[in-house]
Amino acid sequence: MNEPVKNDFTLAPDDGERLSNLVGPFDEHLRQIEMRLGVEIANRGNVFRVIGDERPVQLASRVLHRLYAMTESEVLTAAQINLHLQESGIEAIAEEMAEGVQEVSIKVKRGTIKGRGPNQARYLHAIATHDINFGIGPAGTGKTYLAVAMAVDALNDNRAQRLILVRPAVEAGEKLGFLPGDLTQKVDPYLRPLYDALYEMLGIERVTKLVERNVIEIAPLAYMRGRTLNDSFVILDEAQNTTIEQMKMFLTRIGFGSVAVITGDVTQTDLPRHLKSGLRDATDVLRNVDGISFTFFNSKDVVRHPLVQRIVRAYEAREDDLEKSRGDGSK
Repeated sequence: MNEPVKNDFTLAPDDGERLSNLVGPFDEHLRQIEMRLGVEIANRGNVFRVIGDERPVQLASRVLHRLYAMTESEVLTAAQINLHLQESGIEAIAEEMAEGVQEVSIKVKRGTIKGRGPNQARYLHAIATHDINFGIGPAGTGKTYLAVAMAVDALNDNRAQRLILVRPAVEAGEKLGFLPGDLTQKVDPYLRPLYDALYEMLGIERVTKLVERNVIEIAPLAYMRGRTLNDSFVILDEAQNTTIEQMKMFLTRIGFGSVAVITGDVTQTDLPRHLKSGLRDATDVLRNVDGISFTFFNSKDVVRHPLVQRIVRAYEAREDDLEKSRGDGSK
C-alpha cells in the first residue's frame, strides 16, 4: 500500500467569518469533502492539511482553495459543495479508484450480478471486505438490491446462517395503526422491495420455505433491542428513518461472524422535524472507524429507467436552488 500523501497550505486572507463559512457548522463541509474523496482534512485556523492518495489530495486541496474564494461573496451550502465536487473531476478519480477494486460477481437463480459503474463495484467490494457497511443515496441506485444479492451469496456459501431484514416502523404519510395484523404484518408491505429482490434471486418457493424455517427473518427495528446477532447477514433498509438512539442500538447488536448493510437516503427522511436522522448522525460519528465502509451514490448511479435519473437530477437541481436562495436570504 502506498504511503499517504500530505499537503499543507494556508488560505488567505485569514478571515474568521469566511473560514467558518468554508468549514460549515460542526465542520460538516469538510466532512462532506472527506467522505466524497476519501481523504482526511485537518485545520488550525487558516492552515490546512489534507492527507490521502495523491490525486484525491490534489483535488481536495484545489476544491478548498476555490470554495474559500467563493466565501468572499457567497454563503456555502452542502448542495453547493456537492455540485462543486461534481464539476471538479471527482468522477474521473472514482473511475481510477474503482480500477484497483477486485470485481465481485454473484451467481443467482436468474444469472450473474455485477456492479454497474465504479460506485456499485466499490460497494460490492466493501460489503465483501467489511463487517458494517453503509450505502447512502437516492432511489434506483441499486444499494438495497446489491445488499440483498450479497446476502443471498452469503447464505448459499454458508457464510451466514440467517438473513435478517430490518426496517424502522415510521409512517411516510400513512398510519400503521390502521393496517391489519400485528406489527410484523404491518411492516411486511414496507419490506416489499427486499422480498421482490429475494424472489428474483432465489425463487418464490425457496424464499417461502426459508421464511418458514426462520432462515430469513423479518425484524421490525423495535424488535432488535436486547438481541445479539451472530453468523447473520443483516440489512437495515430505509435507515434515514431511524433515530440516533435506534441506530446506535442496531449497530451494537452485531455479533461474531455477522455482516450488516445499512441503506438509506438522507434526503427522504420521514422523522418529525425536531429529530436528527440516525443515518446522518452515524455518517458523522463513524466516518473514521476502522472496519466500517461508506459508499455514497448520486443521480449518476441510477440504474432504473433513464427518466428516473432525470427526475432525481431535477429534484437535486431544485434543492440546489433552494439552498442558494436560503443562503442569499441570510446575508
